[in-house]
Amino acid sequence: MAEPLSVAYSPCPNDTFVFHAWAHGLVAGADAPEVRFADIDVTNGLAERGELDVLKISYGQLPWVLDEYALLPCGGALGRGCGPLVLTAAPLDAAELAGRRVAVPSERSTAYLLFRLWAAEAVPGGFGEIVVLPFHEIMPAVRDGRVDAGLVIHEARFTYGQYGLHCLADMGEAWEAATGLPIPLGAIVARRSLGAERLRGLADTVRASVRQAWADPAASREYVLAHAQEMDPAVAEQHIGLYVNEFTADLGEDGYAAVRGLLTRAAEQGLVPAVDPGALAFP
Repeated sequence: MAEPLSVAYSPCPNDTFVFHAWAHGLVAGADAPEVRFADIDVTNGLAERGELDVLKISYGQLPWVLDEYALLPCGGALGRGCGPLVLTAAPLDAAELAGRRVAVPSERSTAYLLFRLWAAEAVPGGFGEIVVLPFHEIMPAVRDGRVDAGLVIHEARFTYGQYGLHCLADMGEAWEAATGLPIPLGAIVARRSLGAERLRGLADTVRASVRQAWADPAASREYVLAHAQEMDPAVAEQHIGLYVNEFTADLGEDGYAAVRGLLTRAAEQGLVPAVDPGALAFP
């Protein structure tokens, strides 16, 4: 019997919802993996060091790991109306971000790439210092004045008003207006050394886990809420509804176009290394 796969994903509701069935050995013919929970900046680093078999990472990290990891065509997070937000403590215009300190969840994240692409046009003076913080620390840092603005992801879309913050700009709206494509946020990658046959089986397992979650949402509820960092159950449901969608089951033509578009635009700005589009193809 093969050793269980080592897997890392975030404790966010969309990930625990998607992977519940697989993580609990409920997918027929698939062994439960060894699961590690970690925020996106940590999983990005794990992938770059090649430490685990399967990881949820940012699409912004792909250019640095595609030699060792293959992009799975399922299990990740893409969508419309779900982009990162730039938040401030008081209403500001985009131009007023010039020279300011901005907190971000990772400099290898899709959120950061979308922010940089947006800021290249919207903040002609250029922002100041970038501060990397765990995503759950960003809104308190903005509220308390430790940074001038924060780039937030995940459930912060639903909760920033509780911190008295203002949305300066929606990176997803800017991306969709410019491209007409969905927003590529989180990718699932797996070691190429597993081989094409096992990778295809893994993709089937992830798709089955997604479909089981949709078929019986109540089955994963305890697992989701146990790892949701005291999140309100209603917010967790909103989170799942926004980030788990048709692209989670299969990237499809629009999904792959979004990933290629993001990485091409980012490479043109010198934000990431150029990627051969063939490297994104699933074995």
